[in-house]
Amino acid sequence: MGADGVTSRASAFERGGAHRLYRHGHSPVHALPPHTKLAAVFAFVVVVVSTPREAMWAFALYAVLLAAVARLARVPGAFLLGRLLIEVPFVAFAVLMPFVAEGERVHVLGLSLSVGGLWGAWNVLAKGTLGVAASVLLAATTELRELLLGLQRLRLPPLLVQIASFMIRYGDVITDEMRRMRIARESRGFEARGVRHWGVLAKSAGALFIRSYERGERVHLAMVSRGYAGSMPVIDEVTASRAQWSYALALPFAALLVCLLGWIL
Repeated sequence: MGADGVTSRASAFERGGAHRLYRHGHSPVHALPPHTKLAAVFAFVVVVVSTPREAMWAFALYAVLLAAVARLARVPGAFLLGRLLIEVPFVAFAVLMPFVAEGERVHVLGLSLSVGGLWGAWNVLAKGTLGVAASVLLAATTELRELLLGLQRLRLPPLLVQIASFMIRYGDVITDEMRRMRIARESRGFEARGVRHWGVLAKSAGALFIRSYERGERVHLAMVSRGYAGSMPVIDEVTASRAQWSYALALPFAALLVCLLGWIL
């Protein structure tokens, strides 16, 4: 293996701890232990999902709470909105619901829409957008390696944590391998322009699968030879003080008050 290959693979593994969703900073939100943020986001999403869809004002308050967290974390609105594009497929699904759902109909701008479908579309859009926004804020203020440590601290099954760890690291390695294969094809004058080039792309995908499988076997053998017995050692023990838990859980507790008012009113 050449020096360039070693450097490329090493850099890919180093990128396993920092993802493009992460935004480096020194805000109070960044400083919170990862397991407290994971618990806070999970509790916030549960509260949002439990809110009655008719309480539209409650979802507006949830958005205000997330905006306050984003401001405290110094995450720009443009950064947050750009990452929300991941929910476009769900938006497309929600847009179709008023047209395909059955039940009472209402006419809007000459279109016959289902009342239940409109409420369902609003329910999906409001709760889905808030959940995605909370997840984006979590990813923007927490490195991937810290998230894995947080999952360990929350007593998630170790096997699932290891699978997630390998997925994160080898995702970058495979992406780098795909980039090198693309450069190799282009250096030989190949350019995909139509259906007749699909065969070449299919062969490239097969070669990528074989290379990934073989690399996985080599890495596993290397790990076993170094004493790997099915569990990874915990290098850093993540702890949180009572004050840090209080700061982290302030968001779901405030959301819980809004949810209770939504059911009462």
